[in-house]
Amino acid sequence: MAELVLASGSKTRADMLTAAGVMFGVAKPMVDEAAIKTSLLSDGAPARDIADALADMKARSVSMMTPDKLVLGADQVIFKDGTLFSKAQTRSAATATLKALSGGTHELVSAAVVYEDGQAVWRAAQSVKLTMRPLSDDYISHYLDVIGEAAFWSAGAYQLEGVGAQLFTHVEGDFFTVLGLPLLPVLDFLRRREVVPV
Repeated sequence: MAELVLASGSKTRADMLTAAGVMFGVAKPMVDEAAIKTSLLSDGAPARDIADALADMKARSVSMMTPDKLVLGADQVIFKDGTLFSKAQTRSAATATLKALSGGTHELVSAAVVYEDGQAVWRAAQSVKLTMRPLSDDYISHYLDVIGEAAFWSAGAYQLEGVGAQLFTHVEGDFFTVLGLPLLPVLDFLRRREVVPV
C-alpha cells in the first residue's frame, strides 16, 4: 500500500480520516496562507480557486520533503457577499464573523489536492451553502462562552458537528465538506491508489 501523509495541522481532518479507517502520517505544511489569500483576492479569484490554491500549496510544501509518499493537502474558505472569512484570532474577531454571517446564507468551499513526487496527481473541491439564523448579541456571547477556543479552529467560528449546529436553519450540501474535507471523493481516490482496501 502507498503511504499517505496529511499536510494539515487540523485535528478535525485527521479525525475524519481516522474514523474512515485511513492510515496516514501528519506533517504540518509551511505556507503563508494570508499572503496567498490576499494575492488571489486582489486578482478576483472565486472561492473555489482560493480553496484549491491553499490546498495545493500545503500538499506541495510537504511533498518536497517526502517525495516518495502521497501527500494530501486540504483547505476551506467561507464567502458571503464577496467577503472572504478567515479563522478568527480573537474573541472580538469571532464575534464580528458571527454577526456578519447571522441571518444570511454563505458559501463554504473545501478543497483537497494530492501530490506525489512533487507533482499534483489529483484534486477535488466541493461547496456547501449554509443559512444561519438571526443571532442576537446575547446569543453570540453565550455561544462563544460555550465553545471557548474552538471558535478559532474554523473560518466561520463554528463546528457544525457540535453546538454550532444550533446556529443554522438550513444546510445544502455534503456534511464532510463543511468539516473541511471532501471526504468521499478523497476515499474514492485512495481506493484507486490502494491506500485503503477496495
